[in-house]
Amino acid sequence: MPELPEVETIARTLRPALIGKTILTADLRWVRTLATPSPAAFKKRVKGQQIESISRRAKFLDLQLSDYHLIIHLRMSGDLLVVLGGYQPAKHDRLIAQLSGDTSLIFSDPRKFGRVWLVEDTKEIFRELGIEPLSDGFSAEWLYSALGNRRRQLKPLLLDQSFIAGLGNIYTDEVLHLAKLHPLTMSDEITRKKVAGLWLAIREVLAEGIRRNGASIDWVYRGGDFQNHFRVYGRTGEPCPVCNTPIERITVGQRGTHFCPHCQVRAKPKKSVK
Repeated sequence: MPELPEVETIARTLRPALIGKTILTADLRWVRTLATPSPAAFKKRVKGQQIESISRRAKFLDLQLSDYHLIIHLRMSGDLLVVLGGYQPAKHDRLIAQLSGDTSLIFSDPRKFGRVWLVEDTKEIFRELGIEPLSDGFSAEWLYSALGNRRRQLKPLLLDQSFIAGLGNIYTDEVLHLAKLHPLTMSDEITRKKVAGLWLAIREVLAEGIRRNGASIDWVYRGGDFQNHFRVYGRTGEPCPVCNTPIERITVGQRGTHFCPHCQVRAKPKKSVK
């Protein structure tokens, strides 16, 4: 699934190609791709809408139209293509929007998990999302307080989109290695100094991922280079780039998790005081 850097890269790529274009028609080729409204209402409302801006919230793409928001979540296998000139529909196309300027916007999704919303207000869709990790509000002090107010294993908490929005399995593994924190560390047992390092690692890893146009590790997302600079993700048995200890893989919250057992030592849990 594309994570924050990949979705941010997609948004940046789409802007010059789509902003200012008008949606002429929309061909919904698999009805369950559309979360809301009804197919008939969608086709009627989206026709004639101009694409005014394109942004990202967590792993969602937000195409601001004249009167609506076209929200897209790619999930496991979704992909967006912009084609100039004539276009012949392909097997996995779920939505094809014909735009002005002889342009087509195609939402392709082999596994059919991706979803599209057409809404006037995004509040309901985004209401459960946590803080954006690249926003001004995401500070080391905020993170220290938020971690201290919860008692959860660190990796599952960082993956929780209601806590911090946009981090996924790849970037969380990379962040925790850079911060020298074991993925099973309890959130309320991290020192203020370690939290400051974690905050910085989140910012640095995401910024580097965006700079490298994300990570391309399979056929779903293409064009990124970050996979060539992974510290631990997908490198089981390979040497840690810091200490040369072989990278290990465990399962945390049903997610494959990569870490260095030397650099990311798990602290002993604190004994409760009775």
